[in-house]
Amino acid sequence: MEQNILETRCISKSFRNQPAVRNISMAVPKRCVYGLLGPNGAGKSTLLKMLTGILRPTGGEIYFDGHPWSRKDLADIGALVETPPVYENLTAWENLKVRALMLGIPDERIREVLELVDLTGTGKKRAGAFSLGMKQRLGIGIALLSNPRLLILDEPVNGLDPIGIQELRQMIRRFPEEGITVMVSSHILSEIAQTADYIGIIVNGALGYQGGMPKAGRLEELFMKVAEKESASGNPERLANRRGEAR
Repeated sequence: MEQNILETRCISKSFRNQPAVRNISMAVPKRCVYGLLGPNGAGKSTLLKMLTGILRPTGGEIYFDGHPWSRKDLADIGALVETPPVYENLTAWENLKVRALMLGIPDERIREVLELVDLTGTGKKRAGAFSLGMKQRLGIGIALLSNPRLLILDEPVNGLDPIGIQELRQMIRRFPEEGITVMVSSHILSEIAQTADYIGIIVNGALGYQGGMPKAGRLEELFMKVAEKESASGNPERLANRRGEAR
């Protein structure tokens, strides 16, 4: 277990007796990009919210760096789940400074983070005038301020144009070199194929596959096999929609 930064054991979550995540046991190796794949509504966001303390699991256990997860571990976990928490009337520096003051973080770390997320040249430009890709990078910068060992990103490329996607992809790929493990969720197979070292595939709230990235061109085939298997015991009427999402 010491080789994994994060593990779950039979973790589950239900809302009013409706299961959203079903007995997921997964392992995220240190210093890698772990891609969490699944169609919309598969349970990816619910799982990530449990890992970041936003939701409490209905059952199961979470381990961080070999010990049972506690809220103290959030100091080592950065996250961007849903909308970036950006003050649009402030500059990139000022947005980071607000959080830095709350956490007692020196200005030197702000400069380091601005370099990590490629926002050093924004100067006095307010975040409200940023492109969506720049706002995403600023949101990631906020998550990186405390120098986390694990960075969790939920669908970070949603809504970005091709240039924004490429910039974000390149940035994510650099993080393991800085000692940061990245867990990134997506329903876009081609994006995960170009970004991740390891993958987990979730369908109907269950983990249908976990392991290394398959050979080039084989990810969609693997994804559809998992989707078909889970649909046979879950919601077969959604399979046609999943075929479209896979592309």
